[in-house]
This record gives sequence, C-alpha cells and structure tokens, in this order.
Amino acid sequence: MNEPFAGAAEKPIPEIWYGIPHGYVQVDLDPPVEQIEELVQQVLALPDGLRAQAEPVVQFYAGFVTALNKQNARACLLGMHLDEYDEPATSVITFSTVPAHGTSAKAIIAGTAADTVDGSAHPLELPAGLAYFSEEERRTPAPGRPAEGSDGPLMGDIWQGTVAVTGSGGSEIVVIQLVTSAVEMAEDFRNILLGVAHTLSFSDPSLSGDEAGTGAREPEPDSVVAAVRSVFG
Repeated sequence: MNEPFAGAAEKPIPEIWYGIPHGYVQVDLDPPVEQIEELVQQVLALPDGLRAQAEPVVQFYAGFVTALNKQNARACLLGMHLDEYDEPATSVITFSTVPAHGTSAKAIIAGTAADTVDGSAHPLELPAGLAYFSEEERRTPAPGRPAEGSDGPLMGDIWQGTVAVTGSGGSEIVVIQLVTSAVEMAEDFRNILLGVAHTLSFSDPSLSGDEAGTGAREPEPDSVVAAVRSVFG
C-alpha cells in the first residue's frame, strides 16, 4: 500500500481513517486557491500544442472535484492497475457521509440489506460497525467524443460497489464506493473495496489509548493499521 492510513478529519463528524491500497493516490478535494492559480499559470505558459492537451485535464480535475464536493465526499482515491493484457485499468474510491435524519443508522442499514429483492445487497460485520455491501453493473455516459452522426453521448459499462457503514455517533452513515470501467476485473475490485472497508476506523489507528497524547506512531499488533498491512501486504 502507498500509505499505512489516511484521515478525513477536516469536515464535520464523524472523523474517519482508512487504509490506502497499493496503486491508489489521494486526491486533494480542497486545494488551496494559490495552488490552482499556479497550476493555471503553468498551463498557460506551455507551448500551444502542450497547452491544448493540458487544458482539458485541468478542466476535468476542476469539474471532478466540484462534483465530489457537491455530493458531500469526504475523501477520494484514484487507482491505476494493469489488466490481463497489461493495459491500464482505472478506478475511483470515494468516501462520503449521509445523515440518518433522526432515524437509527443501524436500522437503515439492516433494513436496506433485508429489503433488497434481488439479493444484490447483504449485511456485513466490520470492525467499524454494522454495514451492508451492494454491487451492480450498469451503462453510463463515458468520457470522450461520440461517434460521428451519433444522437447521444458516448456510453460505456461500469462496475460499482458500495459499502455503507454506521457512523460513530449512530446518526450518520459512511458510504464507501468504488467505480471502475474494467468490469472484467470486478472480482479484484470487489476485494479491494471490501479490504478498504475492513480498515475503516472512527479513531486514529496509529495511536493506542495510552499513546493518544504522546504522538507515538508504532501500531499495536491487533490495531487497524496492522489489519491494513495484513489486507494489502
């Protein structure tokens, strides 16, 4: 894995920590204005050919971050792996929180898993609390230009896995979602998503109870960090 753990503590409760699997990098969802301005200036300074290639990337990043913030995303991980043909397979993992609006989060999660007719969702017992897992394959608009003469946008198939976990206060639900267009690797990405879900913690996994005030970083053998290393190697 790239990092033993990461936190998303800048936004309102619950604070969350999670393991970052190998091949994923954290996306800054709240970049400083100065950083964006510097990036824009760097792009504008490029030669015409390179600038034409770089501008859509910057625009995509800006739109991507804006969309995630509108959906109350707490954190985002971008992943790139190789498929069986050594071609890049990309995926996105997002963490978000959903208020239970006065209803027990546990009741919502248990009810959702029980009421799913097609069996696509089932309950999970995670170290962080009661959860459910669901998955689906669906067709959705894809990046790129549609074929000439096409009436609609370019379409593609994606696999989407979702884990919903009761928050630390019992009134929030933490949603972990993985989306990829590499539907043929669904089993691999399912294992990644479930592995990340098992590392979710509502307390800093780098500190034991006695070490919380000392800043010690060495995890206990049975801690969440140790579990992260066990899951991801």
